[in-house]
Amino acid sequence: MAKTANYVAIDIGAETGRCFVGSYDGEHLALKEIYRFPNRPVRLINRLHWDALYLYSEIKTGISRAVKEYGPDLAGFGLDTWGVDFALLDRQDELVGNPYHYRDNQTEGMLSEAFHILPQEELYRITGIQFMRLNTLYQLLAMKMRRAPQLEVAKTLLMVPDLFNYWLTGRITCEYTNASTTQMLDASTRHWSGPLIERMGLPVGLFIEMIQPGSVVGNLLPEVAEETGARGLPVIAVATHDNASAVASVSRTSHCYISSGTWSVVGAELDEPVINDKSYASNFTNEGGVCGTISLFKNVTGLWLLQESRRTWIAQGNPISYDEICQLAMVAPAFTALIDPDAPEFLTPGNMIARIQGYCRGTGQVVPESYGNISRVIFEGLALKYRWVFTKLEEIMGRRLDTVQIIGGGSQNLLLNQFVANALNRPVIAGPVEATTLGNLLMQLLATEQIASLEEGRAMLKTSFKPVVYTPQETAVWDEAYPRFEKLIGSVLIG
Repeated sequence: MAKTANYVAIDIGAETGRCFVGSYDGEHLALKEIYRFPNRPVRLINRLHWDALYLYSEIKTGISRAVKEYGPDLAGFGLDTWGVDFALLDRQDELVGNPYHYRDNQTEGMLSEAFHILPQEELYRITGIQFMRLNTLYQLLAMKMRRAPQLEVAKTLLMVPDLFNYWLTGRITCEYTNASTTQMLDASTRHWSGPLIERMGLPVGLFIEMIQPGSVVGNLLPEVAEETGARGLPVIAVATHDNASAVASVSRTSHCYISSGTWSVVGAELDEPVINDKSYASNFTNEGGVCGTISLFKNVTGLWLLQESRRTWIAQGNPISYDEICQLAMVAPAFTALIDPDAPEFLTPGNMIARIQGYCRGTGQVVPESYGNISRVIFEGLALKYRWVFTKLEEIMGRRLDTVQIIGGGSQNLLLNQFVANALNRPVIAGPVEATTLGNLLMQLLATEQIASLEEGRAMLKTSFKPVVYTPQETAVWDEAYPRFEKLIGSVLIG
């Protein structure tokens, strides 16, 4: 049997960071969580930021915990985070201010401003990216319009995981999958679109050449190695966008995937981008994947609605658990009210319960009051929105999609999984739960030549982690509710 190689994978989501060690013995991959830390935004006066220095400190703590348990000779390290957010470095390669949070209100009205500069359809034809006000492009445009001093002194733009890799290794790199979330790449060349950047009035020099997922960035800096106890640890640029890492773990035979977490992503893995009238009309995105692939998908506001509701309940003195929420939702009456999870009022932090109630009141529906009713409205709204996106995906691809694989933390939600199977009338394969971490580890195994191909890695994951299958039930009542949902959301392009 081959000697077991231990790899460190850190996945930082919008709510939590998790550090895992993946142990590969040449045939199977075993996964162990060794550290977890919260990721909380910080509000400074009227701006919302990420706490980059805190997150970097926690990354080093994660490496230290891995060394303590598995020894100093770890085989590799990889980091992934959310997309779109970025850091700016000055001429001395030092951080300029704290990175903005994508839910900061600076991007209000920026879509319209961008379309005055470049027509909406032309922008989509170049980038193939879904229009969302949180995209990097609109954040930068907002900074330019208010003449933010950070932008005026910046020399280099790094996506958030690139910043952490730089601080760990001293090497400045820009990984492709996260860069593809910016809406500033040319989808046909898969490189920065200089003409687009120039027309938006942004400094072209900010954007450096990209590296592909699976590239070795470098070893830990000596001072970081001394602090963490790691010896000769190579830092690998995995698919640093968490969605791209998650999709890396999914077999194409599943046809459609739903990456379920704070955000949900409904899509399929392809070889080339799909940019046509149908994808434009339905506002689908084409983002970079591993090994030359493209993910065609649509972002959907996911369990964010439940997370924010739970925060409000806790603040009101009821520390209700997610398990309790699901139990209450299960016995609550069905389809009392419908919501579009992507309604603009649900985007920013705040009292989500009041916003859901206001949405239902404003659309002439029954207003949910209890924990169970509110939670069920969220779960049903998510499943129906998934169906809407799934239907559009089939139309764009021109074929039927037979199965759906739900991956990520949301795949543990038994009630939502069953609702998705019911709403889509398709079998749902749930798992792996830690799909993002597993995709992260696959790219580390490829970079260090432990596996020969992505296909080999995916086959290995199938034998290492067994999914759960949900079959459709009560599809007639979901078919009855769906036309009401379609009428509710209308034909809104942006969002």
